[in-house]
Amino acid sequence: MAVMVSSTTALSVAANSKSSDQVSGQYQYSGKGRYTLYAKASATGLNVTCAVGGIALINDLPIADTGTAGTLSTADNMQVSQLMNGGRVELTFRNTTGAAITVDSKLLFDPA
Repeated sequence: MAVMVSSTTALSVAANSKSSDQVSGQYQYSGKGRYTLYAKASATGLNVTCAVGGIALINDLPIADTGTAGTLSTADNMQVSQLMNGGRVELTFRNTTGAAITVDSKLLFDPA
């Protein structure tokens, strides 16, 4: 059974800046399992980095899916799904444009 490690709704990332780490609390350090990231940005120009135990699942790559905030779909908006050994979980977003962009995201962890 998967657990929610991080969830954002309409997280605003300012122009030419990087968000703070979106993972904190109970699942900031987790064990071996499958990590699945879903994300949808309000416009093109937003990159995502997700790392587990210092190993990047996705490293500063553009979010491919864009659309209205609040319409994230686990059927359509998967960015990466990978089995990892575990460690510290980090999730950040970087805006490469001249205006603020919002993002909806979910990071799920399914213990192995």
